[in-house]
Amino acid sequence: MTKATLNIAARFIILVLVQVLIFNHIDFLGYINPYIYILFILLYPANNDRTLFVFLAFLLGLSVDVFSDSGGVHAAACVTAAYIRPVFLKFSFGTVYDYQSIKFDQMDFGSKLTYFSAMVVVHHLIMFSLEIFNISKILLILEKTLFSGIFTIILCLIISILFSKKRK
Repeated sequence: MTKATLNIAARFIILVLVQVLIFNHIDFLGYINPYIYILFILLYPANNDRTLFVFLAFLLGLSVDVFSDSGGVHAAACVTAAYIRPVFLKFSFGTVYDYQSIKFDQMDFGSKLTYFSAMVVVHHLIMFSLEIFNISKILLILEKTLFSGIFTIILCLIISILFSKKRK
């Protein structure tokens, strides 16, 4: 196994464990939860096999679902986020993505914020829509998406900055 493969596997395991052991138990104001496991999808190398990536995203969501007893909502949201990720990479990073030379540690903060925000909002919107699954509760879905999304984006940005390889 290469160093990159071990790094990806370690990130997968650590994010699932931290999510289910720590972040699933945060219930700020009764309904705001951070879902930092999405960092795996956000930071997965852009030039790797896309089919493997979507499968790993499914396993990531399924792992969180198994520990959270949430019936597959995380798996569905992760697969969707992984599948549409190239659209958001292209939108956020432009021509850099065309050459698949994205190094997330070296991207400017604005592009990273745009990318993280778009991906987290799509992930959360799908997850909460499937969790609540009632069109009459659309305001609750949007409220949970907005507030949990903001909390998740802030934590993901902080974690990605703290653990980036680029030092100033």
